Amino acid sequence: MPSVTVKNIPESVYNKLKQQAQAQHRSMNSEIIACLERAVEPARVSQEEILHQARLMRSRVRGSLTAEEIQDAKNQGRP
Repeated sequence: MPSVTVKNIPESVYNKLKQQAQAQHRSMNSEIIACLERAVEPARVSQEEILHQARLMRSRVRGSLTAEEIQDAKNQGRP
């Protein structure tokens, strides 16, 4: 497995990583790998979560537009 050496880590970043590693019961190396994975791998979202978020957004919208209202809005300002 490849390895990387990271130099000149700001002390504040190092301390935060160390705190996170302790909180997650991980080594510093494992915590850094976890952080890198979160940063570079796409987040996987379940269908249930997508549906929940869609319903939440829909509940925040007041009323709805008819097809005619949408077409009128598109045509506004056109010659």
